[in-house]
Amino acid sequence: MPASDTESAWAAVVINYEAGEALRECVRSLLDDTSAGQPPEVVVVDNGSSDGSAAAVARSFPAVTVLHPGANLGYARAANLGIAATDAPVVAVCNPDLEVTEGAAGALVRRLATEPDLGALGPLIRNTDGTVYPSARSDPRVRDAVGHGLLGLAWRTNPFTRRYRQLDADPSRPRDVDWVSGAAVWLRRDALETVGGWDERYFMYVEDVDLCRQLHQRGWRVGYEPGAVVTHVQGATTAKHPYRMIAEHHRSLYRFASKRWRGPRRFALPVAAVFLALRAALAMADHALRRRPRPPQVTG
Repeated sequence: MPASDTESAWAAVVINYEAGEALRECVRSLLDDTSAGQPPEVVVVDNGSSDGSAAAVARSFPAVTVLHPGANLGYARAANLGIAATDAPVVAVCNPDLEVTEGAAGALVRRLATEPDLGALGPLIRNTDGTVYPSARSDPRVRDAVGHGLLGLAWRTNPFTRRYRQLDADPSRPRDVDWVSGAAVWLRRDALETVGGWDERYFMYVEDVDLCRQLHQRGWRVGYEPGAVVTHVQGATTAKHPYRMIAEHHRSLYRFASKRWRGPRRFALPVAAVFLALRAALAMADHALRRRPRPPQVTG
């Protein structure tokens, strides 16, 4: 996927919803990372924000394209809209509340250039306190999904969660994984086109799991690259509507199960619906009872 001296080897689509100053810092970090050659083409899709964050980016970075669809389209639909506005062979989709470390783009674009069957690649994601966020994970099989759902809120290192989040994997070593977080994912455009883009039936959450699963089904690999680092202020945009986000997360989990389960397994969907409704209620109660409220951990 060669690029000329005047063309960007990659583009970045930032999905914004009232991220405030974090959006401008995110865009700045993307433009500052020239490790893949030219700065990326950057498109911001603003999902109906009212905080002026998109306008601030337009003033500060005239070369950045800011799209205003006029409503909150959800993550997947906004991602597709932004991707359609770019041309580069590699396109990153990311949250507005992250900052890219210099050198990340070079590490990711080089791997995609040298591994032609790699369809999606995720960087190492750090929390603001420096700890590693488990962004490279296993396919959520029923046993681990149920165990993680039941125990994950109170016992975050239970065996089911450890397997699902791959907590025992060495975060400093590259590896192939089942899926990587959509908070920051670099995608090969050719691979994305084989699956028809992101599934717009998801509003928020699990669309990344679904996308990576579709890529695998069409013969593409999904990888994790710790040589690329981004810092994520998790929940900076979702904290304003915590209970809605918890509900949307569990609604997306049901959609994923409904899309994935075939044959006799579909008879279990009503049971899954009840389980997810109860789990959502527990997550909301857990958030409400915290002595020091913080953004809900609803990314799975």
